[in-house]
Amino acid sequence: MRLTELTRAGENILMANPTQASPPLSRREGISRRDCGIAMGATALLAPFLSMVSDSAARAESESSESAAFSLRYLLSSAMYGYTSLSEIMPEVQKIGASGIDIWPKVHGNQREQVDEMGEQAFRELLDSHDVSLHCITQYSLGPFRLQNEMRFAQRFGCHTMVTGASGPKGLAGSELKSAVAKFVEAMKPHLAVAEETEVTIAIENHSNSLIESPDSLKWLAEMLPSKHLSIAFAPYHLEQDSEQMATLIRELGNSISMFYAWQHGKGCHVKLPKEEELLQMPGRGELEFAPILAALKAIKYQGWTEVFMHPVPRGVPILESTAEVTNEINRGRGYLDERV
Repeated sequence: MRLTELTRAGENILMANPTQASPPLSRREGISRRDCGIAMGATALLAPFLSMVSDSAARAESESSESAAFSLRYLLSSAMYGYTSLSEIMPEVQKIGASGIDIWPKVHGNQREQVDEMGEQAFRELLDSHDVSLHCITQYSLGPFRLQNEMRFAQRFGCHTMVTGASGPKGLAGSELKSAVAKFVEAMKPHLAVAEETEVTIAIENHSNSLIESPDSLKWLAEMLPSKHLSIAFAPYHLEQDSEQMATLIRELGNSISMFYAWQHGKGCHVKLPKEEELLQMPGRGELEFAPILAALKAIKYQGWTEVFMHPVPRGVPILESTAEVTNEINRGRGYLDERV
């Protein structure tokens, strides 16, 4: 109910109470002192109510405005289409409500290799012809310490995000984990100098069998980040499938997250399964409820990228047989997320 409607409701309360409401102005003698006193008293009684209504309406309008302002910024991962050609993938970007693409190298995709084959100018023309930007390059094959040339390539296309994994010992906990994360961050500093020069942010994914895998490792990394050019790619798949715990973790990590994968574990992605079971990795299909996770992203005012994501088995094939089917499945997952934002 809007403020004006509530105010009228308050006035109607007074009119319905003849012991407190003032008499009609049509009386020949006008308003008596007694009537005036009653009216003033009623106004005083009504003032706190009107103030409460005003505050409530203002809060409601503010919350509505914030809700309308928050939305996920989608990227299309080329790996979802396997080794499909870039010329076939590019028209799909805008179909999923994205402005840009994330290109992957082998084995998940081969679009990065396709760029080398066609040349940078042809790739630039392909992007321009579909009004698409290169927003991200995923580079696990190079790792975090061999990205210098790739960052300079990204700079030439105005690409500001690169995702990779961490480097270091695995399976650590406690003080050993903290120390290992600190060593990794220190080792990244020369590479972050190039990241700053090229205006690229390196996002480290929490990946299984990696130094950065557990919630504790993510929290230590977030605490130690020496530059805005090092960040986190948050992958629910690799965490315990508890959406409330993930939501708490997201709030703790805050603006250190620059990539969010809308991706759950389902029945995994390493053993060949019937397609309906493999697709349980997608949002809205498996058991993970994304609403608390999305609420946490909203709470931290998340402005990074979001990819509707999964891995097929084997790697290098599209998640579904045709390009149209892949795009439709991404849009189904996107619809599920948008309904819960």
